[in-house]
Formats: sequence, structure tokens, C-alpha cells
Amino acid sequence: MESPNLLVASGSKLVSGSMRKNPTLICVPIMGESVDKMVVDMGKANASGADLVEIRLDGLKNFNPRENIKTLIKESPVPTLFTYRPIWEGGQYDGDENKRVDVLRLAMELGADYIDVELQVAREFNDSVRGKKPEKCKVIVSSHNYQYTPSVEDLSNLVARIQASGADIVKFATTALDITDVARVFQITVHSQVPIIGLVMGERGLISRILCAKFGGFLTFGTLENGIVSAPGQPTIKDLLDLYNFRQMGPDTKVFGIIGKPVGHSKSPILYNEAFKSVGFNGVFVHLLVDDIAKFFQTYSSNDFAGFSCTIPHKEAAVKCCDEVDTVAKSIGAVNCIIRRQSDGKLFGYNTDYVGAISAIEDGLRGRLNVGGGVSSGLAGKLFVVIGAGGAGKALAYGAKAKGARVVIANRTYDRARELAETVGGHALSLADLENFNPEDGMVLANTTSIGMQPKVDETPIPKHALGHYALVFDAVYTPKITRLLREAEESGATIVSGVEMFIGQAYEQYERFTGLPAPKELFQKIMAKY
Repeated sequence: MESPNLLVASGSKLVSGSMRKNPTLICVPIMGESVDKMVVDMGKANASGADLVEIRLDGLKNFNPRENIKTLIKESPVPTLFTYRPIWEGGQYDGDENKRVDVLRLAMELGADYIDVELQVAREFNDSVRGKKPEKCKVIVSSHNYQYTPSVEDLSNLVARIQASGADIVKFATTALDITDVARVFQITVHSQVPIIGLVMGERGLISRILCAKFGGFLTFGTLENGIVSAPGQPTIKDLLDLYNFRQMGPDTKVFGIIGKPVGHSKSPILYNEAFKSVGFNGVFVHLLVDDIAKFFQTYSSNDFAGFSCTIPHKEAAVKCCDEVDTVAKSIGAVNCIIRRQSDGKLFGYNTDYVGAISAIEDGLRGRLNVGGGVSSGLAGKLFVVIGAGGAGKALAYGAKAKGARVVIANRTYDRARELAETVGGHALSLADLENFNPEDGMVLANTTSIGMQPKVDETPIPKHALGHYALVFDAVYTPKITRLLREAEESGATIVSGVEMFIGQAYEQYERFTGLPAPKELFQKIMAKY
């Protein structure tokens, strides 16, 4: 799609010493209750790198149209987009419709760069300003669907209706019920012959707001602060620019991501995007909130989507989605890294979890015994208790067994524990029985469940009084870094190993598979030290 350069602001700028690789604008919504607050926020938006601001007039408490709009246009350091959203389209304005439309005409007359007009009133509005519209003012005609995302055919028809109403720029926003809904919006965007803004609201739609720079969207919205949004799911401008390297995305940028549910807590995008940027690798790494992994891979089947990390609860289901699975991952029965081969689009599954976790645990044991890295593993002969029988539990049980440990699986459902125990030649317990399980001292405990993960930080899989028999306790959860389990284990005299060590360890191999480059180990350690 060719997006005309409607403003100087959308031209190339030098960004961290390099040209921007896409013309997609970043617009900061300004939603202050007073003009003074809006003026301050416009300054902040400019300092943050915004190309333009969206002034939401429906948020103002005491509104004097002519005076206020004049001030806002005069004081704005960047181009302005005026929106006066009525309640019937998801906004706050609940007054006379003619007066609302008069205000939009006034903003146009006073020098606004863009006006947002809802499709329902657009034809009438555009007819009323024909011949009077200033050359520089562009009309965005918008449509919002707060229920779902229509089919490609229905979206195409919607875009045609918006164009026919006299739009300079087409805008539609839909709601994601599933992450696969976003693919339909990308399809419309990438084939559009007119400037188009296609965004999908909600956490499952987040990628629409980031990858629009790759697929040719006219603009995206980035907020000044977390949580203060004008529509559900908007990222901050800081994240767009610094975390996702938004300006450096182009049509040929490869997309990587972490598939999980929940997934917003994951630090993977911070780690990989920083590493990609450090070597100039043309890729972006995003959060992928996935409900149905098979449906996800059927939908995002192009080579653009090049590699994936996989976390709870999809590691086992991911095995079935791969065309080929590495022998270790097959033995474990779980995959946490998937690569799409560029020559034929086939999916290859690997498991890097067990190496990351087992290495971290062995290092912890060496530190406890104050010995160097010898040939034999400190796990040989140890009683190794794994909490959880999911993908990560399988990986740790497999890894511990391979190192000569005696493995015990504890799980909420005993049958799943028994199944995994039989596979690795170990014993099974229900999680409830673990509290009184203390056959010997010096055991190793590894929690592979999400118990204790943000936001439920007060939870722990095992009471404190039962921790005295363990020499080392490991927790795969890394948000927070020190979970309640680890804190209580340390108080009970055990060596603790946090999930951060496993996270970094498993990421080395994934990065190498994603990029074909050696992992920047020192950089990974440095990034994760902040958390």
C-alpha cells in the first residue's frame, strides 16, 4: 500500500542514528479534563516522539469551543487530530448532535490537521464542508465495533462504505475475541489502495497496534502512560518506540513472539527486541495471547511469522502443531521453541527448557557445595521433586532423570503425576501429600506450575514447614523474581534458584535458532539484572 505523505511529520526522521523504515505515524491520545492539562500533555507527547496528537474534546469538563480549539491548535507542537466522540460510538459526548458536528467544522476552519468523523454522520458532514475544506485538513472517517471482528468480506464492504462517504483516510476499529481475528485486519490493511487505519481492540488485538508498521497502516495510537487509554489495548508510545523498535519495522521485518495464556507478564519481548536491536537483526518480538494454538498456526501460516517461544499452557499441544519435533522435545512431550523453515514453511519444534533449568539448578548446587564445574552432575543420586506435570514439569523430570537423579512428580491431579512418573521411571504424589513427604534430607524441589506468579504472589505450592528437608529449591516462575516459595525456602536454609536463571538459559538457544547468530549472553544477563 502506498500511504501518501499527508504531513511533513510522516516523512523520514532520524531515529537513534538511523532512518525510519516505515511511514506509519504514532498518534498520542490527549484526554485531559482541562485545556491546561491537554497543553501539558501535548508537550509530553512531542518530547516522547509523537508524530501527532488526538485531542479528545469529549473529555473536556468546561468546553468553550472557539476559544479552546484556537488555544489547542496554537499551543500544539505537533499536528492535531480532533475527535469529539459521542456516546453512541463509545465516547463521552452526550449532547445535541448538530452542535457536536458544528464543533468539528469549527476545528477544521480554525486549522486542525485532521478531523475524525464517525461513518454514521460522515456523508452529511462531508457534503456540508464541500468546497470549504482547507487544503491541509484531512478527514478520517471512522467506524468502531466493540463486539467482534467481522469477516474479510464484511470488512471490505465496510472500507468501501467509508471511502464512499468522502473519507481522505479510512479508519476502523474492531474487537478481538481471538488473536486470529487480527489476521483479517492485516489482510485488509496490506491490500488497501487508500490510507487506512485498521486496529483491533483488547489484549488479543495488541499485535494490530504494533505490526501495522509492517503491514502499511497509516497510524497507530501510543499512550503517554500505562493504563490511561482512549481505547482498550493501546500500548504506550515508550513501548512502541523503545521496546518494539517501531520506527525500524518494514514490510520485510520478521515477526517472532511468545505464545501463552496469560502472556502479558512475559519479559521475552524485552530480552529479544533489545538483542535484535543490538546487532541490527530485522525482527520484532511480540506477546501473543493465544487461546487455541492449532488455530493460531493455521491462521498465521506465512513466512512473515518466523519463530515462537511457547509457554503455559500450550507447550504440550504445540508438539502436535509441528511438522517435525526434535528427539529431546519428543521424549519430553513438550515444545517451548518453534521455528518456521523459510524454504517450505514447515514448523520445527524444540525444547530448550530443560537445559536452561537443569544448568541453573546444577550451578546452584555447585555454589552450595563450593565446587567448580566438574564433569559429574550434582544431581546424580539426588531425590528430585518436581511440582507440576505440564510441559515445564516434563522437561525438568526428563532433564533430572538424564543427570542421574531419582525423580518424584507431585501434581494437583494424581493421575497426571502418575502418568509422567511412569514415563520417566519415577514416583508420583498428589500435591496435597507433598507437605508430609520427607524421606530424606538434601532433596531438590522444582516448582514448574504458575502458583505464585503475578498477580497471585501470596500463593505457594508447599507450606513453609515442609521446606526444611530440601537443599535447593527452584521456581520456574520469574514474575516476581523472588516468589513466596523462594523466600520461605531461603528462610528455611535452602539454596534458591529463581526462574530468571532458567529463563535466560532457555533463551540462549532460542535466540540462536531465531537469528542464526550467537546469543549475546552478557547482554541477556545485563537486561534481566534489572528485573
